[in-house]
Amino acid sequence: MTQSEKTNWRPMWEDLGIDMEKHDQLLGVLPDIFKEVYIDSQKNRPEAMGFWDFVVGDLHGIRISELKKAKEEGKKVIGTFCLYVPDEIIFALDAISVGLCGGTNFSNYASEDLLPNNICALIKSALGFGVGNICPYYSMTDILIGETTCDGKKKAWEVLKDYKPVYVMETPQCKSRPEAREHFIAEIKALVTKLEIVTGNKLTVEKLKATMEKIAKKRTQMCRVYEARKTDPPPISGKDALIMSQVAFYDDPDREIEMVSKLADELEDRINKGIGVVNKGTKRILISGTPMAIPNWKLHHIIETSGAVVVTEETCTGTRYFDSEFPEIKGESIDDLLGLVANRYLDINCACFTPNDKRLKDIKQLFKEYNADGIIFYTLSFCQTYDIEAIMFEKELKKEGIPVMSITTDYSSEDESQLKTRIQAFLEMI
Repeated sequence: MTQSEKTNWRPMWEDLGIDMEKHDQLLGVLPDIFKEVYIDSQKNRPEAMGFWDFVVGDLHGIRISELKKAKEEGKKVIGTFCLYVPDEIIFALDAISVGLCGGTNFSNYASEDLLPNNICALIKSALGFGVGNICPYYSMTDILIGETTCDGKKKAWEVLKDYKPVYVMETPQCKSRPEAREHFIAEIKALVTKLEIVTGNKLTVEKLKATMEKIAKKRTQMCRVYEARKTDPPPISGKDALIMSQVAFYDDPDREIEMVSKLADELEDRINKGIGVVNKGTKRILISGTPMAIPNWKLHHIIETSGAVVVTEETCTGTRYFDSEFPEIKGESIDDLLGLVANRYLDINCACFTPNDKRLKDIKQLFKEYNADGIIFYTLSFCQTYDIEAIMFEKELKKEGIPVMSITTDYSSEDESQLKTRIQAFLEMI
């Protein structure tokens, strides 16, 4: 698609009531950032990454057009902000799930009068895109599904409800208790009831099974890409693997299955031919911590322009997206299948839970499996849950002789030079 063809999307954005001045500013900046971070700074990229280059270059074009058409056909678009809202249920009700988290401080101006300064960058960004009417995805949604995975989000939903219908799904805090699973299943059932009203459709065993299988297949293909990163040298950069995960939150599942599968096939072929994106023996870094919503490529870019390569991410935009799966999709009733859904999502080890020993075990296991040389704990400023766990886990990992460093930052570029100096020193220490 040429640049002139992309401009044809403008009437559609205007019809959605988007603040075109701010949207044009974003469109003017983001492609240049993407070119600098992804295109110019990398060599020997997999050819299949051309699809994701197109997605970012086109930004809000193709997918928004698809959502608009779907809405004209009577489908509902459901906005989500977290992995714990099951996509399987949304798609089984013939609706479309779209991830809405923001990864840039570009939109903060729109939320600064609604939120305190000392709140995490992701919440500021996400609300800014919505209330500032900058992001077409927000405009396309019929309802937003929030969750209670952090205190900041709990209050953010109360702000958002003045701009858009919001339904809050409660996630348990102490998931190791039997009562937690019962409570989570009850919350999932309540979500089903709400979405049946919103969509006008009834959840059936057949449709739920089918979507469970489809979303599981998407996660399986993503897992193949991550498996390829275990090789030395890895056939794909951390930055390219990251953008694959970021786009998976809002793109069409069938297209994702097709395109991620093609990427995985190419990576496996590159491994067989000994083709890597860095030299063999390049220092390998595991990133652990808060999610990195598009277009947050800051830390990966600094690491991978400092002589190292990111080989995996223990984040919601990393292994947590796919590392818990249904052992077998079987059941004769909705209750049976929702029990499987609850088990799958409760098996994701986020810092929102207490106690959270399993997350530390995940990190140790990933460090071994990916032959990492060091771990960087990444925390967005004012994210207390991940900040506290970073301190706790760093002490435990250092006892085992694992090189670790912690970074707390936001979406601004002001600290990039300082971070690069710290990361280079860490790499030299390794």
